[in-house]
Amino acid sequence: MQIGNSIIIQAPRDAIFETAADLENWPRILPHYRSIRFLERNAQRSIVEMAALRSGIPISWTSEFVVDRDRMELRFLHLKKFTRGMKVIWTFQETPLGVLVEIAHVLRFRVAALAPIAEPIIGGFFIHHVANQTLRAMKAHLEKPPVPASRKG
Repeated sequence: MQIGNSIIIQAPRDAIFETAADLENWPRILPHYRSIRFLERNAQRSIVEMAALRSGIPISWTSEFVVDRDRMELRFLHLKKFTRGMKVIWTFQETPLGVLVEIAHVLRFRVAALAPIAEPIIGGFFIHHVANQTLRAMKAHLEKPPVPASRKG
């Protein structure tokens, strides 16, 4: 299974990358995220438990998370449940229209015979939908005009 989601965001690439890399902030800026909990954290990689909603259905997963600033990539490797082994890569490419943010999901189902049934449910219904929500909410957050400082007087 390979699923791709993308969006153009009109903001500086570094700001987009750092916002996406700040997982702890996701539940505050992405309304469908319920929680992000770091189980392990070090300079090379972290282990995170992530929880979101898909149209009111609670979902959660555990991933290895790597921030690669040299390549401007965020990488996840799902470690448990139905999506164990799924690789997720976020990339950020400058274009004349803005920054193209792409999320690629690649999963080889452990039981190949179930792939035709599992792919539309896991891939289409859950992964593709949640990734689109994530990109749209991140775009809205990053493109909203700054709130003017209140005047004191």
